[in-house]
Amino acid sequence: MTNVLPTTRTDNHSHNHHSHSHYRLIAENITLAYQETLITEGLSLKIPDKQFTVILGPNGCGKSTLLRGLSKLLSPSKGQICFDGQNLEQYPRKALAKALGLLPQSAIAPSGITVHDLVARGRFPHQSFMRRWTLADEKAVNDAIQATQIEGLLQQTVESLSGGQRQRVWVAMVLAQQTPYLLLDEPTTYLDIAHQIELLELFSTLNRQDGRTIVAVLHDLNHACRYADHLIVMKSGTVVAQGAPKDIMTETLVHDVYGLNSVVIDDPLTHTPLVIPKPLSKR
Repeated sequence: MTNVLPTTRTDNHSHNHHSHSHYRLIAENITLAYQETLITEGLSLKIPDKQFTVILGPNGCGKSTLLRGLSKLLSPSKGQICFDGQNLEQYPRKALAKALGLLPQSAIAPSGITVHDLVARGRFPHQSFMRRWTLADEKAVNDAIQATQIEGLLQQTVESLSGGQRQRVWVAMVLAQQTPYLLLDEPTTYLDIAHQIELLELFSTLNRQDGRTIVAVLHDLNHACRYADHLIVMKSGTVVAQGAPKDIMTETLVHDVYGLNSVVIDDPLTHTPLVIPKPLSKR
């Protein structure tokens, strides 16, 4: 771990190249449900292109369900989700897999597969009957392996790894897809604090240097405020606030959404909002 100051959105360099953001991924009045269980109803939102968006909210508010909808894993029972103006329902699966990379929660690897082979599967959308493995595929896989620092694990089976190692392997597989959009459901789960920060820095770099659009479900409010350009805050299946962290992260919002009393101050390192929970009991 090199000790570097976090590369975050601060004051006047907060993404001038994003100021005229357009929207490629749009949900219009969608209802998402599992069998009879309604999760979200009449929800509309736009994902700003080439920005780092974080979806926040308490457990069970519909964050993961929304991400599943945005990635075509779950079809809306009402309304529509469009990418580049085309309804996801009509979007060819392979074409979509070249555009949207998804890291679901607690993914399960095929039994006995090695780390290298799982990461290489990220290239599947780029393969076809006629097109064989190329140098571009090899480079994409190697870049993903280096970015996630899993060089030492390549010949091990995925199931033999610790939770944190496994999480980095899944991230590598999604990176190997080289999609312009990355949808990540709690990517920092199982990781210790140093690896969490490394991963968030990596996503931040992919966004700033490569112009990738990142949409991540996170639990940590301060990580979200530090790294995101755009927040979508959910409660009970509805979006209650969206916008830049400095514009929407307030003590009132934290209380309304989480039932938590807090103080929101300016982070002295990054000048982003820093949420400090008030102790529940007097010490």
